[in-house]
Amino acid sequence: MKQLLWDTLKVFVIFIVCTCLFYAGLRYMHAEYKQYHRYDPPEGPAVKVFNTETDESFIDRLNLFFRLGE
Repeated sequence: MKQLLWDTLKVFVIFIVCTCLFYAGLRYMHAEYKQYHRYDPPEGPAVKVFNTETDESFIDRLNLFFRLGE
């Protein structure tokens, strides 16, 4: 009985330590990427991929949607 209790305590302590390390790692990654601005305008030779100024009708877009299978 004493050996079972000792083994259970060891597993519990290892679990708590690993959980704390994982949480600390997540907090570090969050702090690292918190200052990263994803929505800054692109720099360099960026090209706009999506053009909303076309004269396509809704039916043409729906046809393209079904044809491409997306």
